[in-house]
Amino acid sequence: MDKPEERIRIKDIAQLAGVSVGTVDRVLHGRSGVSEKSREKVEKILKKLDYQPNMYASALASNKKYVFACLLPQHSEGEYWSYVENGMKQAIKAFSDFNISLALAYYDQYTLGDFLKSGKKLLEQSPDGLIISPTIESETESFISELRTHGIPYIFIDSNIPKLNPLCFYGQHAEQSGYFAARMMSMLMQGATELVIFRQISEGRLGSNQQLHREEGFYTYMKEHRPNLNMFTVNLYAKLPDEDETILDNFFKKYPGIQYGITFNSKAYAIGEYMERHGKKDFHLMGYDLLQRNVDCLRKGSIDFIIAQQPTLQGYSSIESLCNHLILKKEIKACNYMPINLLSIENIDFYLSAHRKENH
Repeated sequence: MDKPEERIRIKDIAQLAGVSVGTVDRVLHGRSGVSEKSREKVEKILKKLDYQPNMYASALASNKKYVFACLLPQHSEGEYWSYVENGMKQAIKAFSDFNISLALAYYDQYTLGDFLKSGKKLLEQSPDGLIISPTIESETESFISELRTHGIPYIFIDSNIPKLNPLCFYGQHAEQSGYFAARMMSMLMQGATELVIFRQISEGRLGSNQQLHREEGFYTYMKEHRPNLNMFTVNLYAKLPDEDETILDNFFKKYPGIQYGITFNSKAYAIGEYMERHGKKDFHLMGYDLLQRNVDCLRKGSIDFIIAQQPTLQGYSSIESLCNHLILKKEIKACNYMPINLLSIENIDFYLSAHRKENH
């Protein structure tokens, strides 16, 4: 049968297979009520014609409603995760023809057990698919085993745990990002031999896997290329921000000569604003994520570089992937690394212009 694929009709397939149109329809949609002999006839013709059903039209005709759920760290408006969430809401609107809705839940990334608690509440809404920002491996693994029991596909965003086999992942390659940051910092430092790493912790642990893996990549580069570099660590307590001033005062009183620092989380502004208040114009700082307060510090010179990772696109793409997998039955690319964008006062406006378009 010499017809372009888009013109092949169910009626044509039925005629070639010697079965009814209803039988072809049932085979195409995986429904019961078809004899094995008839199924084989239809499948043989489908294979011969390389027939691809119009899943888009089928999805629109089905009127099935889908609930996509998302489990993210608690955050305030204007913080990193609000951009991720905004991207998801944009995608929900863009794919509204498919009757999809978004159920959101949040967990305290610094409190053990809160991830599981919030995740189990989310499961009560019987979602068709989940988007997850993983917490520590043991808790994430426990929750994933529950999702597998229910047969719910899941996507990881921002942080990946490959051995848990998500449907796909969106985010930066954390170790490579840290390695890249170390190379840039090494060039910035030139001959300086001291550096401070600012960390956000609570109950003795970092708030995300991403921070941990960025640190690992950073240390790997410095041990390879700057083995004599003296690296200090300052722990700031996520739940006690009022203590930042005292902690930083004490550190810089003890080590007044240190002029270079980095933080692997989105709160670089906490350090930048401290430098502004104390008139420390000779300190050079690198941080992560395009928060407004970080951008303000960049413009004022209290942050030298920001590494950005397109959170809105991550959020949008994760919803799009669930649509493609669950509704349109498309194959999904498993690992989707975001670009490692290094922003400075010289190129921030170009990036912000694109970022604003992305958020409309």
